[in-house]
Amino acid sequence: MKTNLIITLLVIIMTSGCNNKKNDPSRDWSEKELSEWFSKGEWRQGWSVQPDETVDKREFAKQYFKNSERWDKAFAFLNEQNLSALDPGRYELDGENLFVNVEEYVTRNEEKTKYEAHRKYADIQYLVAGEEKIGVKPLDETTITAPYDSKIDASFSETSSDNYRIARPDRFFVFFPDDAHRPGVKSGENQKVRKVVAKVRID
Repeated sequence: MKTNLIITLLVIIMTSGCNNKKNDPSRDWSEKELSEWFSKGEWRQGWSVQPDETVDKREFAKQYFKNSERWDKAFAFLNEQNLSALDPGRYELDGENLFVNVEEYVTRNEEKTKYEAHRKYADIQYLVAGEEKIGVKPLDETTITAPYDSKIDASFSETSSDNYRIARPDRFFVFFPDDAHRPGVKSGENQKVRKVVAKVRID
């Protein structure tokens, strides 16, 4: 009996390990293999826009293989829709698991913005028209000024040293829970921009 029980447990453990590797092949990838997969870009579902170099490739692969159907649906939406013509508002693709916000606003002065970070969702942020600066910092390199609020899935923070990237229609950003980001900062003059933000639940 004990021998049979041990054998059964070993089979379960081995099967579980195989399933995990099958579900997330990136766990065993070298940095070269990871970069090749990411650069090949099949996960973009035909969307020609390129990811910003700040995207965490390892974390992206982990989250992609965990919920690939959500990410595929998000990128398919970005590829197939006329993002310039969509009315501002929320577009639900999979209930609370995946939705897209289309926003139009005027970029703000730096002092009127804060870093934010989320726990339930990853952001795919793409500026359809216009230009803005987005601050990108590891969350642990910022100081929390407003603790996490589950109702809005956000905490807010500040930092003594910024790392700004230029957001424009030739690139998109992906932010995970450890990525503090400061969107909507003016680049040059304040200007009206159009942005699409896909919210991908990462449970």
